[in-house]
Amino acid sequence: MQQARIRLAGTSPTDLDAICSDVCSIARKTGVNLSGPIPLPTRKLEVPCRKSPDGEGTATWEHWEMRVHKRLIDLDADERALRQLMRIQVPKDVSIEIVLTGG
Repeated sequence: MQQARIRLAGTSPTDLDAICSDVCSIARKTGVNLSGPIPLPTRKLEVPCRKSPDGEGTATWEHWEMRVHKRLIDLDADERALRQLMRIQVPKDVSIEIVLTGG
């Protein structure tokens, strides 16, 4: 049987958890095997920038940070389950990737 691997990535962990709960409820309704959601390591992107733009004064720096949270879900690739997965409303800042493996 084919497996569907779903990778979710976004800056808001609450949005990711909401989508993961939607996927889990779809898996329960259709009766397919589910493993996950597995939280993957959070990527921290740091950007240091100088506070004074003209170069005058003391060299003080600000550090801006963006965190990218990731989740991984594996489930059996049932046709009904995949159709319902395609209907999930995904926010703009969340990227979703579905890959079919095995077979």
